[in-house]
Amino acid sequence: MDTSALLRLLRRLLADGGERGARTIVRFARHEDGRQFLAKLAARRTSGAALRAARPIRVIGGFSLPLPAASLIPLLDYGCVLEEDRSVQISRALPRPIVRADSKMDIPWGVRRIRAPQAWSRTTGQRVKVGVIDTGVDFGHPDLRHALSRGINLLQRASLPHDDNGHGTHIAGIISAANASRGMIGVAPRTEIHPVKAFDADGSAYVSDIILGIEWCVHHGIDIVNMSFGMPNRSEALLKAVESAHKAGVLIVASSGNDGRKGRIDYPAGFGRTVAVGALDRRGRVARFTNRSAAIDIYAPGAKVDSAWPNGRRRVMSGTSMATSHVTGAVALLLALRPGLSPGRIKDILRRSARPLGYDKAPPGSRGAGCSAHAGGCRRLVGRDIRDCGAQ
Repeated sequence: MDTSALLRLLRRLLADGGERGARTIVRFARHEDGRQFLAKLAARRTSGAALRAARPIRVIGGFSLPLPAASLIPLLDYGCVLEEDRSVQISRALPRPIVRADSKMDIPWGVRRIRAPQAWSRTTGQRVKVGVIDTGVDFGHPDLRHALSRGINLLQRASLPHDDNGHGTHIAGIISAANASRGMIGVAPRTEIHPVKAFDADGSAYVSDIILGIEWCVHHGIDIVNMSFGMPNRSEALLKAVESAHKAGVLIVASSGNDGRKGRIDYPAGFGRTVAVGALDRRGRVARFTNRSAAIDIYAPGAKVDSAWPNGRRRVMSGTSMATSHVTGAVALLLALRPGLSPGRIKDILRRSARPLGYDKAPPGSRGAGCSAHAGGCRRLVGRDIRDCGAQ
């Protein structure tokens, strides 16, 4: 491939401009072509303003452009693969959220249901690094200050990943909140949270930003990536990033979606390399709002979950987003005890150690999904019998 000719073409296309707001992800059919091109692009971006608009995405061997795919057809002659850089929304909360002030320290129902407290004498998630790709986090929240570590703001690289929405703070609280004097406690209170801000104040992100978030997590040695969001459309670029993370030993836990669909779930939960999570209500039944299918690996508490909210507050929210973070916390407890487990092994343990939902409680599309009537689905994984979960 003539990388110099491709760079000249790319510079011309960027100079011509295109439809405002349209974005495209560009990959290469041959991995070697992508590697060579990205090396050349890195050297040329510093000398030309136009090329700086092309953002390298090394985890997939490609880049993103602020141009519509229709204007990039000439790139196909160079072995490029084009994909619309779609907008993704964090899952909406159901029902309407209830805001509350901090109260006395307590253990939320979901944390109790998955029996996390029974595991804390042996593991609290210590030394496990969790990347939360979301809206950022409230760095000043008293329930989270102990857990927060280095992160990144993909929307404004010079700024900290502050949460201007609230969703990311809520997710982080479920995973690792801890406030002994006043506040709440999460599933794995000594887990390190690395906030990756890919979503804006409206809860919107581009697929390319999510992929860059995965790339950052892989590069910085993150153990688990929490993805409490989803989209109905399959993205081959996102799949490639998920597979790269899996190969690097990084587990991705993702939410199935809140549309109440049967037989189909959101992506990236729909990819085989992720842990796909559905939501349970307080009765231990599959929540009405959750998407469900045999592709779901596990169900966890997701209805009316109390957790941290910006400005030192708490909020009750429902959704598969909340269920996903319970599972992430449970995996952190396991990894702190057995740090050498691979993503595939962890997924197998989750499915085998979960208690199957009874057929009288399981809605169509849920049977045989390796579900759990107990939170996080892992009575043995995070309860008294943690030694029997198959991790030894």
